[in-house]
Amino acid sequence: MTTIAILHTDQSASVSHGLAEQLALPVLPLEEAAESACDFFLCYRDGCLKLLDKQTLKKGGLFVEVDPRPGEQHSYPAPKKDLLAHAIGKKSHTVIDATAGWAQDTLALFRMGYEVTCIERSPLMAALIQDGFERLAQKDWVIRRQLTPPKLLTGNAIELLASLAEKPDCIYLDPMFPPKRKQSAATRKSMAILRDILGDDLDRQALFEAAFAATGRRLVVKSPDYAEPLGGKPQESYQGKLLRYDVYLR
Repeated sequence: MTTIAILHTDQSASVSHGLAEQLALPVLPLEEAAESACDFFLCYRDGCLKLLDKQTLKKGGLFVEVDPRPGEQHSYPAPKKDLLAHAIGKKSHTVIDATAGWAQDTLALFRMGYEVTCIERSPLMAALIQDGFERLAQKDWVIRRQLTPPKLLTGNAIELLASLAEKPDCIYLDPMFPPKRKQSAATRKSMAILRDILGDDLDRQALFEAAFAATGRRLVVKSPDYAEPLGGKPQESYQGKLLRYDVYLR
């Protein structure tokens, strides 16, 4: 079983204890982390909340990146030219990312101008995402345009989708599939930790059915290219080098 603790320094003691109470996790001084039995740690460092392991206690750590990814334009709204944008559809306005993870697709959709809500079932990952959204709200380009960062819902997506007040134009799913290929070091690190915390999405079929019932117009499923389509043959499919986006229309 994966064990997690909150680390604090003298400067972050108050906020760290508040986070520990929120997540019901133990608190340790940073200097005691190396000798502890915990696998992972949350720590406020370098102006953000980071997820650490024993190798990154002194420096580094994973956090929710809110700046555009390599290759993405910094303009707002970013052009809707990539496969994700084609799958979501230019006529979509409201989008729910029901499997947020590190929230990178949520943030990419936000930068394209979509109105985005994301769902994350892990309270720990939700804390990291919330920290990212708070940093996003402080960005000059967000303040200048009076933009509202994506909305975050924490909980079981199957239950939350069933209780939506309004159907979104599109629901987006990126469920965790068992890995079948070697990944890059950076991807392997972030995804391996996410898998350690969350495990595979064994309920992804039920999640698909809940999402299809809850969407107003379309459901998009991101899959590795080796995986069978989650909902049977899609109406549209956008194939990338190592993944694809299957689109199911209402």
